Amino acid sequence: MTRLNSNLESIGAEFLVLGNLLIEGIQAFKTYNNQKGYDLIATNPQKGKSCRIQVKSRWATDYDGGFLINNIDCDFVVFVALNRGIRYRKGNKSTGEGRQAPEYYVFPKSVVKHVQTKSASWKKVYLKNISDINKYSNNWKLIIAALNKK
Repeated sequence: MTRLNSNLESIGAEFLVLGNLLIEGIQAFKTYNNQKGYDLIATNPQKGKSCRIQVKSRWATDYDGGFLINNIDCDFVVFVALNRGIRYRKGNKSTGEGRQAPEYYVFPKSVVKHVQTKSASWKKVYLKNISDINKYSNNWKLIIAALNKK
């Protein structure tokens, strides 16, 4: 299988996360200099706090339940399952079959580090290895709480 060029989609995922943060009332900014380890910065100017956020995404609806991440130099990792269609199963991939709404998971970096595979040169995180995965689904309050800490 040829490698999918999903550069536009991964940039789109960053903007989707940025939009969600803003809708939740979190001041946030996209970094445009390709910072290693993070893509967005969320801030609370009143408290002088900020959080670095790395956005990871998968294009296919039928992805393997994991995402690659080597550098966790951030405070949160937001994983976006873009669910743009079927890629790995048999079927007509050009029809848009399998398209669904994107899904968001907001993880503190400690959660990602705990389940990240250690054996391969490409470090991977599988959602099935994260206990109580549903508590991270669309949980923007984790970022709000970090920004409001004393």
